[in-house]
Amino acid sequence: MRRNSRYIHELRGWPKLSWNQESLANTLASVRHEQGRLLGRMEALGFPLRQEAVLQTLTEDVVKSSDIEGEKLDVNQVRSSIARRLGIDLGGIEPEDRQVEGVVEMMLDATRNYVLPLTTDRLFGWHASLFPAGRNGMQKVRVGAWRDDSTGPMQVVSGPAGRERVHFEAPAADRLDIEMKVFLDWFDRERVAADLDDVLKAGLAHLWFVTIHPFDDGNGRIARAIADMALARSENSPQRFYSMSAKIRQERNDYYEILERTQKDTLDVTSWMEWFLGCLGRAIDGAETTLSAVLRKARFWQANRDVTINERQRLMLNRLLDGFEGNLTTSKWAAITKSSSDTALRDILDLVDRGILARNPGAGRSTSYSVVEIR
Repeated sequence: MRRNSRYIHELRGWPKLSWNQESLANTLASVRHEQGRLLGRMEALGFPLRQEAVLQTLTEDVVKSSDIEGEKLDVNQVRSSIARRLGIDLGGIEPEDRQVEGVVEMMLDATRNYVLPLTTDRLFGWHASLFPAGRNGMQKVRVGAWRDDSTGPMQVVSGPAGRERVHFEAPAADRLDIEMKVFLDWFDRERVAADLDDVLKAGLAHLWFVTIHPFDDGNGRIARAIADMALARSENSPQRFYSMSAKIRQERNDYYEILERTQKDTLDVTSWMEWFLGCLGRAIDGAETTLSAVLRKARFWQANRDVTINERQRLMLNRLLDGFEGNLTTSKWAAITKSSSDTALRDILDLVDRGILARNPGAGRSTSYSVVEIR
């Protein structure tokens, strides 16, 4: 029953959220089946290919989760940072970036240390890793601590100054200690008793944390990390083969719409849970793209296992196989490998002569190259 309140955290009975178990049963069973099917297929790949799939998935997850919030991270830096932590040799070293390193540290801690309790100190550590300089651009961020609302209530707004639209207003700062204690106690309560399926817990935790919005900034990324942690628990595995954040990025408008609608509705969050499970199912389906890319890369190196290539060529071929953005030109080769234009052209033409690279249509300065597909 709704009273005269704007948001669910103002309703009597909060935070006792409920949902229609029967309406979710079939979707949950389908998602669980697809989870098991995907894990089985990945297990059959063998360790090196599984590691490659994990690297691709985590890279996409980190990049897309930040992109949802308008933060653009360098894909190659993210990939390099994750590879270093997983002990994977990429054949090239990207310069470290504090922002990238922090986001990667948070995501890997959430998914690889999923059995550890989620605590206040752990969340503060994640938050500090997201904002190593204590700022988001020019804006100062209260790091590793709950927000204090010193500049006014926490609101999610859009639109130009003077005509802002308030999508949501979070609980007041003086409620945060008790709100977060209740949330954290619930998240790790009686895991052995399995009183709530961890997939459902992932969806509920995501919504609950976003509703509390306990930090000055970074709440969305941390909410998605918490959901990924619960999903890792649901699979009892630190290896990620699908990216929920990548799918949310594709469906960002729907994501924000269902979040806003749920915040302004009743404590029955069935609609949100249905959307979350549907999005998760679509994310698992999207893992086919990652699997195809991994198998394509494996086929390529298997076919060229006896070909002698130098480190610059190996670096660039892996870049191309990992999804190089734009067209590969001599100037890009030279810039990435830190070589001269003449050396870059020799490297490229050597691979063209051996049928590994092919010239794309076009000539002159627009000449570009791509990998020859293995049949």
